[in-house]
Amino acid sequence: MSTALLALASAFVLVLAVELPDKTLVATLVLTTRYRAWPVFAGVTIAFAVQCVIAVLAGHALTLLPQNLVAAFVAVLFGVGAFMLLREGFSAPDETGEDAARTGPTPVSFLRSAATSFGVLFAAEWGDASQLATAGLTARYGHPVAVGVGAFLALIAVGAVAVVIGRKVRSRIRPKLVQRIAGFTFAGFTAFAVWQAIAGG
Repeated sequence: MSTALLALASAFVLVLAVELPDKTLVATLVLTTRYRAWPVFAGVTIAFAVQCVIAVLAGHALTLLPQNLVAAFVAVLFGVGAFMLLREGFSAPDETGEDAARTGPTPVSFLRSAATSFGVLFAAEWGDASQLATAGLTARYGHPVAVGVGAFLALIAVGAVAVVIGRKVRSRIRPKLVQRIAGFTFAGFTAFAVWQAIAGG
């Protein structure tokens, strides 16, 4: 497997695991109960694309630094991501969005629904674990396009699940368990990056 393909696959799997139990899924679910599905999907897709570009550019900028310094930055990024995921994964169950999801779709224009969806998801993705993962993987593999495409496809998959399946998806997965697995995965990436930083120094 080429490095670029490995970068794409790693980004897809990691971001998908991070986002399935995350607020991104819940926010999209709630938006879909309030607005029509297609404008919501259009809005969140554009938000995902913009945030992926931002994360990839941040990660690519790191590759201009010395290798051991890059590894140290990557370790910090994944360390923060691991902390966020494990803290959420071991916290008490959160029913945010359950009551809001009971209301039916609101008849508003396509543009307004899409713009609202874009704003909500664009804000939700700032500093999110998936954004940290995208930046970290870009810095690690040095293939910004491959990582960006992998992360974007994973986000689109999560958005599609939320829009198509709706609230039923929450009864079929165990969000806390997925968050814990993703958190330990991030911790593993952190340990590897720390080793790289030390060995490279």
